[in-house]
Amino acid sequence: MNKMQPLLTTERLILRPLELSDATKIQQLAGSVDIANGTISVPHPYSDGMAGKWIGKHLAGWYSKQSAIFAITLKSNHQLIGCAGLENINENSAQLGYWIGVPFWGKGYCTEAVERIKDYGFNKLNLEHLYGRHLKTVSGPENVMLKIGMKNVTMLTFPSHHLSQDDIAIYELLKQTAS
Repeated sequence: MNKMQPLLTTERLILRPLELSDATKIQQLAGSVDIANGTISVPHPYSDGMAGKWIGKHLAGWYSKQSAIFAITLKSNHQLIGCAGLENINENSAQLGYWIGVPFWGKGYCTEAVERIKDYGFNKLNLEHLYGRHLKTVSGPENVMLKIGMKNVTMLTFPSHHLSQDDIAIYELLKQTAS
């Protein structure tokens, strides 16, 4: 990885490195109960200080080559609308993760951002394998994974931050099968 995390662009988006100044907006957007109910790892309530710690973890993760997390912003006004990236980077594999703030759902931003992250992982980080996971009861993350070419490979049940256990769908994509 380069020392400086790059800017990635799409037709409508700029994916940029996280900044500590993003903490308030991330807390506001990710703090929605709809985000928590649709993810495996975003808690609710999203308490003060959590976003700053999360950002710090991923800024350090970039330098240790363990993660490449980007703030998703609109090209038109640079407004932060979500985050996406690669975590648990290990040799040639990484976990894909993403969320988009509720006011921006249904506009294709998530798929656009994640497609760009996929390309970055395969073509710039030389990854061979991406995997992702989502709560089986929530279809939005699955739709994004399918649109970028990922395939469902298994289902797991384990405790989450929700009240009981959840069924987790695991998806993967190999570089040689990526379109």
